[in-house]
Amino acid sequence: MSSLTHTTPAPALAEPSILPTLARDIRLSALVSALAAVLIVLLIAKPETLFEQLVYSLCIGVPGFAVVDLARLRFWPVLDGHPGRWLALVGVMLLVAGPAHFTGVHLAGALLGDTVPGLAEYPSVGRLSYVAFTFLGLVTMSLLVVHRERVQGIERAHHEARLRAETIERQALQAQLRLLQAQIEPHMLFNTLANLQGLIAIDPERANGMLDQLIQYLRATLGAARSESTTLAEEFAAMDAYLGLMQVRMGARLAYRLELPPTLRRAKLPPMLLQPLVENAIVHGLEPKIEGGDVRISAEERDGLLDIRILDTGLGLGQSTHGGGGVGLATTRERLRVLYGERAGVLLAPAAPQGTLVRLTLPLETA
Repeated sequence: MSSLTHTTPAPALAEPSILPTLARDIRLSALVSALAAVLIVLLIAKPETLFEQLVYSLCIGVPGFAVVDLARLRFWPVLDGHPGRWLALVGVMLLVAGPAHFTGVHLAGALLGDTVPGLAEYPSVGRLSYVAFTFLGLVTMSLLVVHRERVQGIERAHHEARLRAETIERQALQAQLRLLQAQIEPHMLFNTLANLQGLIAIDPERANGMLDQLIQYLRATLGAARSESTTLAEEFAAMDAYLGLMQVRMGARLAYRLELPPTLRRAKLPPMLLQPLVENAIVHGLEPKIEGGDVRISAEERDGLLDIRILDTGLGLGQSTHGGGGVGLATTRERLRVLYGERAGVLLAPAAPQGTLVRLTLPLETA
């Protein structure tokens, strides 16, 4: 016949989470006890007794408060809104004040070699006043600890509320980013289709070549445009397809060059980030210029950042008569702000001897 024995473990003296809090509170009680010793020295006007008063005050206050705080943390960790728990804690302090003073005096006397009063001498006005002072010290320590916990609780609540607000803001910004990203594709496609429509009537062969390039461009970009991020190699391939499309339209008036170091091919960036900027270089810089010009797109690493440059030899800043362009530079700046905050930016500057330089700087991340 077998038997099954069930053993109930004895309750722990303190829960694991209580011990660090108790240790932190005891440090505060040591500070209050030291201040109490200084106060006593000032009241009796005997500064030469400061060391003795510190020893007595610490031996009385720290162990006594440790007992009170342990009871508070174990049985009444939440006091606000519970007057009955406050009364129970005050009762514990009344019970602890006398033994804490008695044992603390004897411990300090043993450390200092002083003669200390026995238990029979305690029922006196002088000794009872010391016990009352000990009780007031325990009350002060407990109030300070509870106030500190209340402040920390408020700070935690504010921190959690701030985290929730930041989460909601990130979600809203991601939705805004998807909306901004969606604006880019129709903008480019409408421009291309409008040009394609015009070419069909006057130059069917060029229109057919442009359509072939458009198909290649869509193949290169549609998948990436639906992703959260792409690589610099994929983005440069999309720009190669786009500029090839524009070259069919402009002929010998457009030349372009792409420079991508092999070490940056897997650098991550938002999809379709370069297209509106390259389109601006074409529409505002090179198309209005009779002889056309060049576009150069390059990338390099600089101080842990990804530095992308779009340089054109077009008319230059403020020289284009072409209207619109509402999504180009503004959309790119907004996308970078949403994704990277102050860690990214767009610089627009004149190029020498003529043209425009657009420089994007963003954190270098590898896919």
